[in-house]
Amino acid sequence: MGTSWALRFDNQRRLPLPLVHAAINDALARVIAQMSHWEPDSDISRFNAAPNGSRHTIALEFRNVLTCALRWAEASGSAIDPTVGALVACWGFGPDAGASSLAFIPSAQAVEDARACTGWKRLAFDATTTTLSQPGGVRLDFSGIAKGFAVDHCIAALQAIGLRDVLMEIGGELRGAGRRPDGQPWQIAIDMPGADHAVIPQRVRLDELAIATSGNRWHLHETDGRRWSHTIDPRSGEPVFNELAAVTVLHSSCMEADALATVLMVLGPIDGMAFAQTHDIAARFFCRNSDALDVRASSAWKSHTAGAQ
Repeated sequence: MGTSWALRFDNQRRLPLPLVHAAINDALARVIAQMSHWEPDSDISRFNAAPNGSRHTIALEFRNVLTCALRWAEASGSAIDPTVGALVACWGFGPDAGASSLAFIPSAQAVEDARACTGWKRLAFDATTTTLSQPGGVRLDFSGIAKGFAVDHCIAALQAIGLRDVLMEIGGELRGAGRRPDGQPWQIAIDMPGADHAVIPQRVRLDELAIATSGNRWHLHETDGRRWSHTIDPRSGEPVFNELAAVTVLHSSCMEADALATVLMVLGPIDGMAFAQTHDIAARFFCRNSDALDVRASSAWKSHTAGAQ
């Protein structure tokens, strides 16, 4: 998946480390085999290359991720779209982007051609029979949700072998389950802007919670003084361009947190905050203004983090 993972856990049952390692590797291998568009033989890659009109039976995990993505696509007015793969490649990101794509902005025609292959409403998905049809040229991309799902999937695998107190992280998305050895909830530190653009850490307790962040502070292109985010706005067909440097979401499910962070990043600070308030989403918006960095938090975020030190 092009990233790393890390695990902390309280091993009260003295389980052998190779057993723990194998549980994680097996869980990740299943996710990669289904959802990694970096792997040419994965389920998602084979669907993307399938002919028009072909119908595919998908695995349970694939179904769960697609169902979540489609639910938030509908609720957000397509701020997230699992069929955005052609646009991601068009703008020079993802496994299908050519090396030369980093040096130029695609033409308007290239963007329109990619948009013609995009649109979650084109999918004929039957959740009951777990079947999905390829309408022709659609390229699924679960980058905005798969890491979060993988965190949840790994925790389920660890719990199945008897581990209850774990902090699992994949590519910056985390979920805490159980307690630390001192009996306290797992805690992490996230960036907070201070005076003179200094960034200071804020502690967040992951008391049976997951946390996910979407932003343009790490993966982006810069051309003619403009930053091109790797997050694509499916509605415009272009990279996100707003005041947000990052959005962080707390949720009991890391898959949901991951998807929602993408949604809010695309919606931006104003519409994103309204969406978070309407849907009771615990979200923190890290905004980059012309003369300062500032943080705006939803009511649910303030409630979740009240009293954290």
